[in-house]
Amino acid sequence: MMNKRGTGSKRKFKLEHWHIVAVLLSVYDIMAVNFSYFLALWLRFDGVFSSIPKEYLTPYIHFIPINTVVSILIFYIVKMYHGVWKFAGSTELFRTVIGSVSASAAHIILITVFFERMPISYYLWGACFQIIFLVAARFSYRFMILESRRFKKYEHEDNVHRVMIVGAGDAGQMIFRSVLKNASFGDRVVCFIDDNPNLVGRYFDGIPVVGTRDDILINVEKHKIDKIYVAIPSASRENVRDIINICSETNCEVKNLPDFYQYANSDITVEAMRKVSVEDLLGREPIKTEMTEVFSMIRGKVILVTGGGGSIGSELCRQIAAHEPKRLIILDIYENSAYSIQQELKEKYPSLALNVLIGSVRDSRRLDSVFNEFRPDIVYHAAAHKHVPLMEDSPCEAIKNNVIGTYKTAYAAMMYNCRRFVLISTDKAVNPTNIMGASKRLCEMVVQTFDKSIKEHKTGDIPRLFTHASGGDEPNLTEIPENVSTEFVAVRFGNVLGSNGSVVPLFKHQIEKGGPVTVTHPDIIRYFMTIPEAVSLVLLAGTYAKGGEIFVLDMGSPVKIDTLARNLIKLSGLKPDVDIKIEYTGLRPGEKLFEEKLMSEEGMRTTPNKLIHIGNPIPINADKFRTGLERLMTEAYGNSDDIRHLVAQMVPTYKPSKK
Repeated sequence: MMNKRGTGSKRKFKLEHWHIVAVLLSVYDIMAVNFSYFLALWLRFDGVFSSIPKEYLTPYIHFIPINTVVSILIFYIVKMYHGVWKFAGSTELFRTVIGSVSASAAHIILITVFFERMPISYYLWGACFQIIFLVAARFSYRFMILESRRFKKYEHEDNVHRVMIVGAGDAGQMIFRSVLKNASFGDRVVCFIDDNPNLVGRYFDGIPVVGTRDDILINVEKHKIDKIYVAIPSASRENVRDIINICSETNCEVKNLPDFYQYANSDITVEAMRKVSVEDLLGREPIKTEMTEVFSMIRGKVILVTGGGGSIGSELCRQIAAHEPKRLIILDIYENSAYSIQQELKEKYPSLALNVLIGSVRDSRRLDSVFNEFRPDIVYHAAAHKHVPLMEDSPCEAIKNNVIGTYKTAYAAMMYNCRRFVLISTDKAVNPTNIMGASKRLCEMVVQTFDKSIKEHKTGDIPRLFTHASGGDEPNLTEIPENVSTEFVAVRFGNVLGSNGSVVPLFKHQIEKGGPVTVTHPDIIRYFMTIPEAVSLVLLAGTYAKGGEIFVLDMGSPVKIDTLARNLIKLSGLKPDVDIKIEYTGLRPGEKLFEEKLMSEEGMRTTPNKLIHIGNPIPINADKFRTGLERLMTEAYGNSDDIRHLVAQMVPTYKPSKK
């Protein structure tokens, strides 16, 4: 049914609050623009009204209506009545100044041309007074709003968090202004810290710069600080680490501004502050790699990642997917993690040719089927059991999955003449004291044996190992292709932050529960690297492969685990051994106080990247090794209690802690 007013009727005008504000403001402007020039004329003649000559006073009075209309019209054109003055900023200030200057110019021209040439001081002082009155009216409201917020926020001091900002530069100032705007946070900035001695003792909007980093502890106590915001995104990681370590000596909540905000062009808000991460505590610059060589190696290739659902494997898949492979195949035994990375990659790279397969590297038939169907160019072998204590309790499983699984995968790669096979190894393979490390050393030896046999054209000597041949595990055998050129290499690195089973998530969980935090030994140290950093170097190391190398990644300086645990407790606003107890549980079976990167027999060669080194291969008797491997496989699948003794015979550097 048609509206009685018709479809073409105009919407009824509704008077809004801002319309009323605009009208009142225009009334004020009318008085301001006219009073400004009267004030200038009055001051010109010593502030005595009777001294103003009629030849100046009469033109001024007659010009008032014209000045009023022209000024209001100009102010409307430059949108001086459209601003939200509660949030007035530089744009509103610019419009106000432009409008006032334009109105003053019009005033000068019109009164001089049509009425009378006025004194120079009348023009100059009138324009100045006009700008002052117009700006003051608009921004005094903004000023009163800010001051009222400040008063309301601090009137109940018991509910206020007293904040120290470390860094009085641009980022620190932005955080300070953000705190002022956001009363709901309940924060009050009471002081700044800055290492620039030229700033110490000076004030920013009434807030003092009380000292340098050396003065943090004394000023936390003096000013009763509850929170510390570290706002120095351009500082080096070492500097940030040192400052955070000082802050961790207090009972304050500590938050840091991520370093990528040094490139931010817009305002930084207090919401950008985040809790201090373990990466901040490591105190080193993030590893940045030039990935051009990786791009050219991966682009257009078929890539297989075994264990692609794990911590390292999934990050390998992410970075490979970003480099335009022809196809990416993910093979994993655990369907939940495989499904997770599958959904992530499908969403982020919808055009990626992706196959996610469930299967075990122990299964010869499954491997043969995958390699036969997809013919991968490059294999990244990340599938492995890696948990040291669990493998100590199940040593035969470490051999089955890690050693025999690697052998079978490497054999399939050779049979289908892959271009490159990259084994993900660990620094625990060096002088191992646990079965997991020893199994990974055996994996390195498998890789070196395959590479040596290929280079010596003795691929026919490499046996194909079957674990359940009589039960039908053995696939249809094919001839080893001639002129096999597969390059077998290993990449060895230490602990990665955030990986499954990593100590950092464990510590955080224990802290959230109220403790205790368990550390195996007060002197234990480890090398750490983030997962993306480690994977980038793995990919880059693969481009340097010639075959047979063991690449060793530079993990930086080692970190004391006890110190790491204590800092995590402090940065949670708690006291170690007071609020959260630290318990020393003793070294676990197979665990060492420190990890090594190289065995004494290995030398170190350089690569084009200073963070990637090459350990010289240790000579291996291939025939003896293969014979030992077959026996090891038989004993492992027989769940032999003597498996550690057999491993020690094959890995002379293995010193088992449990017989």
